[in-house]
Amino acid sequence: MTSSKDTDQTKRAGLDLVALQEHIRTVYAADDRPWVIGYSGGKDSTCALQLIWSAIRALPEDARRKPIFVLSSDTLVETPVIVNYIDETLAAINAAAADQNMPITAQKVVPEISDSFWVNLIGRGYPAPSKRFRWCTERLKIDPANAFIKNRVAEYGEVVMVLGVRSSESATRAQVMSLHKIDGTALSRHSTLPGAFVFTPIETFSVDDVWAFLLQNQSPWGSDNRDLLAMYRNAQAGECPLVVDKQTESCGNSRFGCWVCTVVTKDKAMEALVENGEEWLEPLLDLRDELAETQNPERKREFRDFRRRDGSVTFVGDAETSIPGPYLFEYRKELLRKLLEAQEQVNANAPPGEKTDLIQVEELREIRRIWRSEQGDWGDAVSETLQAVTGKELPADATDGFEFQADDAKVLADVCAAHDLPPRLLAQLLEAERSVRGLKRRTLIHRKIASILEQEWRDEAIVLDERKARLKEREASSSDPLFETES
Repeated sequence: MTSSKDTDQTKRAGLDLVALQEHIRTVYAADDRPWVIGYSGGKDSTCALQLIWSAIRALPEDARRKPIFVLSSDTLVETPVIVNYIDETLAAINAAAADQNMPITAQKVVPEISDSFWVNLIGRGYPAPSKRFRWCTERLKIDPANAFIKNRVAEYGEVVMVLGVRSSESATRAQVMSLHKIDGTALSRHSTLPGAFVFTPIETFSVDDVWAFLLQNQSPWGSDNRDLLAMYRNAQAGECPLVVDKQTESCGNSRFGCWVCTVVTKDKAMEALVENGEEWLEPLLDLRDELAETQNPERKREFRDFRRRDGSVTFVGDAETSIPGPYLFEYRKELLRKLLEAQEQVNANAPPGEKTDLIQVEELREIRRIWRSEQGDWGDAVSETLQAVTGKELPADATDGFEFQADDAKVLADVCAAHDLPPRLLAQLLEAERSVRGLKRRTLIHRKIASILEQEWRDEAIVLDERKARLKEREASSSDPLFETES
């Protein structure tokens, strides 16, 4: 139970922790729904987890009957310092839970490789995320966490999600937290996940309350919360919560989070880390700033195709230029090279134990597959770039024996040059045929061929000249007296 020392700490913190921990035990024992605690490694989620741990540990062992899952979300583009910290912490949590006979298991979830940041940005050419096109949050954060929660709902029927969110953090968060409250209980209904409920034990805490608790109470899994405070001081940062719906605020401003984030103007957390001695992270900051520059309206045309990903060209109103599409293939190849160079520089200068892979081997394979099928990259630019920058070979996968090769690309280029055809058009048609080879039913091939042929394959200058001619023709028609309406 809570000691007199804990009571003194409670008074200093201005909180009734004894009552709060008793409240946590009551909610825990009220039903058979397992708990899923969102853990980001930041101050709020750490505070919530420590509170729950100390409350449940006070129960007799036979009363600790419900499993508690500690869930951390790794977007695969988190700041390396945070990734290493969370990995070490999750291992410590699991070890301490086993030693103390606590019903707690910790793990992290990651996005599907096909949904990862680099596969979408470098592989498919998605532009760097912005406030208007924030394609990353759902793929990297919401979907992986929700998949885990849905699996637990399927296994147990219902679950309670425990989130370290505070109503004082922002007016928006306070409003969202109050929307789905269930009268007479400490729980809220989850906004999008059937069978999931939400418990927010520190929702009334202030920032000072959180730090007072962390610095006055020892971590039950052996971590030193002063190290967490030092990390915050070095980064001048907040934290990114576990995001499980579109209403929950994601990262921004000076929060710990994805080092590639271009939704904010400046990555103040990364800049502060570099200024406070983590100079080995500077290549990441430089690459992030380059991605942000591709959003500059005056420079978008340097990096983006005039076509959309589906091969169409879209104009708004009477605009003479099209809406920019994905990154140009040549620029994507340049980005891959710069990413691998940054990885080499970071690992060459990283402190012991801090080395990291900025891009996974599985992501490189998926990018190679996309480039081959969509860009006609039979010469395998991914493997060539990896070899040139790192000296490493990209391991073969199951499709390698069935793909066209670099020599085939040369033959294709010669044939297309002789007939004035885009090599990528023929490459996509051949890839469509290859993809259905051996199938008994080949009905899909006709749709694939039609979809490819319907794309815009002409040069941008021809398309824009045609657009200008149509606008002039429309303007001339509208000024013709025969088309004027009688007054």
